[in-house]
Amino acid sequence: MRMMAMEYISEAWRRTLRQNHADSFAALWRLQQNDWFEEPNYRRGGWSGVCKTVLTLDDASQAPVFIKRQENHVYRSWRHFFRLRPTFEREYRNIQLFNRYDIPTAGLLFYGQHQQQDRQQALLMLQALEGYRPLGDAQSLITADMDRATRQRLFDSVAAAMRRMHAHRFQHSCPYPKHIFIKQQSDGSFVTRFIDLEKARRRWSGKQAAMKDLGILHRHTSGCSRTDRLRFFLAYRQETRLSPESKKMLAVIARPKKSRASAEVSLHSGRPVNSIREAR
Repeated sequence: MRMMAMEYISEAWRRTLRQNHADSFAALWRLQQNDWFEEPNYRRGGWSGVCKTVLTLDDASQAPVFIKRQENHVYRSWRHFFRLRPTFEREYRNIQLFNRYDIPTAGLLFYGQHQQQDRQQALLMLQALEGYRPLGDAQSLITADMDRATRQRLFDSVAAAMRRMHAHRFQHSCPYPKHIFIKQQSDGSFVTRFIDLEKARRRWSGKQAAMKDLGILHRHTSGCSRTDRLRFFLAYRQETRLSPESKKMLAVIARPKKSRASAEVSLHSGRPVNSIREAR
């Protein structure tokens, strides 16, 4: 079945995109086609890659943006099982939902999807997060020389953003440190934004969303100390000491992935789980 064509342009950026001859799917698809910021990833029978470019503003300054392109990178949802949908369409809709609930993410300028013969193409243009750094990558943002007060402000920012996301029952599903971007402001506080929302989804409860996301983040921050991870969890729970409920949650979050499923079922059903000995 053919993919449904559509285009979205941010009203706040429409004039700028038009002045840069970047207000159509065709123009953006051609733009720097071979200058990849991230080399194409080939899977699902297609490919997906990212380019970086700049838009010239009215004052002649430049605004860096990312253009994410994909071709034949589609999926079927249970809701629309007989219509193939680009994975970027899911990210586009999740960005709009995050914006509706003031959950911090990257600014959306353009989304489009078209079909050229048997090639199903989709494209996203997002504002580059200038001044931001990933929470963790090849060089972790949390370093040994970062003092305790600064660490706590960072934990408070990430925890507040995740708490807001989960309060609206959204599960990021891939909250790896490279998908959580942090910016330190002049007053020493931090701002957090989430990126790569292709797999974000709405859950029946905020606790379901939280358990999945916090478990993933816990497993992918093994470079952080146990104390740091415990302080982050306390910031997320807005506690100074672990409550009985928090101890149960942390016991499940800290478990290896293979043994988490039954523990999560027990937690949601109210049956007791093993008490926490120490955050690992």
